[in-house]
Amino acid sequence: MRSAIAHPIPHRQPSLRWSWEHGDDHPLITAFAVVGVAVAVLMAVFGLPPVNLHGLLHYLGIMDPLCGGTRAARYTMIGEWRQAWRYNPLGIVAVVGSAALVGRGLIGTITGRWLSATVVWTPRRVRPVVAVVLVLLALLEVRQQLLAPLLTATG
Repeated sequence: MRSAIAHPIPHRQPSLRWSWEHGDDHPLITAFAVVGVAVAVLMAVFGLPPVNLHGLLHYLGIMDPLCGGTRAARYTMIGEWRQAWRYNPLGIVAVVGSAALVGRGLIGTITGRWLSATVVWTPRRVRPVVAVVLVLLALLEVRQQLLAPLLTATG
């Protein structure tokens, strides 16, 4: 007869933990968000920048996942979400994400308590996340390339 050895069930930590901290653990991210929102507001008021923001491959007809992002950010700010999505879905994500981070910064500055997220990364958790991000970027690249006539048009 074999004796049964009890093996404790390992405690699984959550992959994302939220907490309120007494200082901003991510001041650089907050600063970038403030600048991003300020630029988006300026574009909403004054229009697109007068400078060319295209990479060299753009002139060869090769679009990258960021093509159309500036116009998408502007359209997001003026409330034309359908047009923003048409140019680049990342523009919406960038503006909404930056606005959320600015809101976090305002709440932290007023209350002295900063919402902080801690991600617990393990190799088992990293691989699928990297795979999903790469697939999404590849799909966005294909989408943007199919929209090349729209993205190469001026205006």
